[in-house]
Amino acid sequence: REAEIRNTILAQVLDQAARARLSNLALVKPGKAKAVENYLIQMARFGQLAGKVSEQGLIEILEKVSQQTEKKTTVKFNRRKVLDSDEEDDY
Repeated sequence: REAEIRNTILAQVLDQAARARLSNLALVKPGKAKAVENYLIQMARFGQLAGKVSEQGLIEILEKVSQQTEKKTTVKFNRRKVLDSDEEDDY
């Protein structure tokens, strides 16, 4: 039931090309597609969308969502000090 409502709302706010792009994104990155869908539905509920969103508009929304959910990857090297005693080799 909820999926039908989501699809109906998305069909109303997206044009055909944008809908196809969102479907392709859902195949590759379902989490990101879900975030974009939630964003679009939220905008539609508050009346922030004027007309249908084009493919270019969807790309801009994707960039916004990507910036908000961007994860910073850090690599931390934990160097261990090895107690290497060379005293035995000196004899």
